Amino acid sequence: MISDRDRPVTALDLGLAEPLSDKTRAYFDKCQEKLGLVPNVLLAYGFDEAKLEAFSRFYNEVMLADSELSKLDREIIAVVVSAINHCHYCLAAHGAAVRELSGDPALGETIAQNWRAAGFDEKRTAMLEFVTKLTERPDTIVEADRDALREAGFSNRAIFDIAQVAGFFAMSNRVAAASDMRPNAEYHAMAR
Repeated sequence: MISDRDRPVTALDLGLAEPLSDKTRAYFDKCQEKLGLVPNVLLAYGFDEAKLEAFSRFYNEVMLADSELSKLDREIIAVVVSAINHCHYCLAAHGAAVRELSGDPALGETIAQNWRAAGFDEKRTAMLEFVTKLTERPDTIVEADRDALREAGFSNRAIFDIAQVAGFFAMSNRVAAASDMRPNAEYHAMAR
């Protein structure tokens, strides 16, 4: 069996842009300093610095910008969508983030296996019911689904943010699957 450390970042093995700009080198150095690694998803996009920048900017806007949703809520959505889509990369990476943000070493795996077993409160449950339906059957979303979120305490802005996080990971999961993107091995040991 080949370990994840011995495989290219993706089956497409596109490499990095040559020469890599100073801006991208600084970005990768910052990731290494703050995270202890450069996420493979960034290396996967590194063959085209314009695509890398677009991906990174959108990720940062969706996952890190001000929102009524907590960072943990957004990471939980990422894991739920990625579990439905069976995305190996995102389950490893965002499962680690859920563990870190929640302080619960089992929560990421519980969500990946069956988020309903996690014992979430009514508000988070409503959010994840919506995310599940949006991911599995987006054509069936109706006003009653948005109303259920409003009744659970979400504003229209928060509903948009929920949908945007779910949509971002639906796209990311498909790119990861199509390219056989491999998670950094370090994710599996984080926050245990």
